[in-house]
Amino acid sequence: MPPPAASANEQASFSPSESDTPSTVHWLTLLLLFASGIALRMEALARKPFWSDECFSVEIAWIDWRNFLHLMWWREAHMSLYYVLLGIWLHFGHSEFFIRSLSVLFTAATLPAIYWLARMLYERRVALIAAVLFAFNAYSVRYSQEARSYALFVLLATLSSGFLIAWLREPSRRNRMSYVVVSVLAVYAHFYALLLMVAHWLVFHRLVFRWLGRPRQNTSELDTARSAQMRRAWITIGIAVLPLLIFVAMTGAGPIRWVPRPGVHDVLEFFEHLAGGTSWSLATIYAVAWIAAVVPLREHVVARDQSWETRRRQFLLVWLFFPVVLTVVLSFARPVFLARYLIFCLPALVILVAAGLARIRQPWFLGTILTCILLLSLQGILFAYDHDFDTERDAAGAASDFILDQTQTGDAVIFYIPATRLPYEYFRSLRAGENTASPHFTAQLGPEILFPRHGTGLDYRDFTGKPTADFLRAAPSGHPRVWVMLMNNQPVRGHDPTTAMLTQIFSESFPKVQRWQFPRVEVRLYSKQ
Repeated sequence: MPPPAASANEQASFSPSESDTPSTVHWLTLLLLFASGIALRMEALARKPFWSDECFSVEIAWIDWRNFLHLMWWREAHMSLYYVLLGIWLHFGHSEFFIRSLSVLFTAATLPAIYWLARMLYERRVALIAAVLFAFNAYSVRYSQEARSYALFVLLATLSSGFLIAWLREPSRRNRMSYVVVSVLAVYAHFYALLLMVAHWLVFHRLVFRWLGRPRQNTSELDTARSAQMRRAWITIGIAVLPLLIFVAMTGAGPIRWVPRPGVHDVLEFFEHLAGGTSWSLATIYAVAWIAAVVPLREHVVARDQSWETRRRQFLLVWLFFPVVLTVVLSFARPVFLARYLIFCLPALVILVAAGLARIRQPWFLGTILTCILLLSLQGILFAYDHDFDTERDAAGAASDFILDQTQTGDAVIFYIPATRLPYEYFRSLRAGENTASPHFTAQLGPEILFPRHGTGLDYRDFTGKPTADFLRAAPSGHPRVWVMLMNNQPVRGHDPTTAMLTQIFSESFPKVQRWQFPRVEVRLYSKQ
């Protein structure tokens, strides 16, 4: 039986008016925005140093399938889709510029996706403004220039929301299955996409109203049929992402146990950065604009009214704020709020702001506001070319090159934590001109690796674990000099237990120690003479 058609009122709300018919200027403007967005993200693409998180991505993408599957199940399932795509991408090039360009490609696809979604929610004028805001958003530029999953995550979150709206417009099997497939891919791109799925559920299953104690009244046959279809879609999504759900249940917050507990300043700073500015000037303009978009709701923002006008604003508001609020609340028990994990809220922000700006009917006034936004956004983009918004980039590459430059015959190296070996392997492979993650790699470049080491190449066991006291006493005995590479080991209240143990044991066997400090990385050289 085919799904029910949209009601007459809903069909009218989705039909473009004559004034909304796109002109040649409109399409040329959109094409110019697309080209500008790509150019801004390709500019200075390799200026910032390749850091440990990016090296982590490359090394995972390079390992063989047996070790890859073990690693996904053990430790790193939450970005598995990106690692698979990056592994394919690496067959065509290995430079830092080329590796990062995959994220630019994802962002380039996101711009028309945002236009498409905004057009379904509002008119073309809003869609064009949303495309402008996204094309010049510095937060998007920053994460489209990194070899991590965030750009892919934003793309799939946008498409997931778009296919959901498309299904509401035209409740066909094709739209529903497209929503299911893209949503599953989004979860495998980053498991925080589960928050977006819950946001969709809250809006279109009206659980918000149940929590407020308000009964569901006047439920139409159309709504009942769509709710049943949505439940079936959710069951399908749940089955498809079951391996990832099991992974989350088994590991809990283990993979993100390093995330600090957020404060009010962290949440406010997130929205400041999400707007793409380096100060509150741009964020303030954004705040005024999205409030203007919400004001027409007034008391209807949490009402039982299920008109299209209400639904679309509820949809964007829940998408923007629910993931932030939930992660902050959960962080009272276990910190899970991390700004870059919530980047998928960006499309909701730019569409809401665009809807608010589109209410300005004086062309000169709208042009003035957009000019101010673009100037502040360009300031943020120039900042993003050389800096990071919400983290400090480590100098793992410089530290690795230093060890490789200074090593002597008979030297060995120990990595404080397994993840520290990954940037070393990446930069060592650049020097060797070979793929060190390959099981056939046998050439030795640099000091002998003592820990972590389970074979000639990277093994899934090399991504986790800590050296024991007995190992630290026995393993370096046959080497006159031992390098130690430590990362993120300088907490405010002294060294962690592993660093303290290593320092004590090595001081007994190696009377001489030299230290070099790099940003977030410390290199030590223990020697017997």
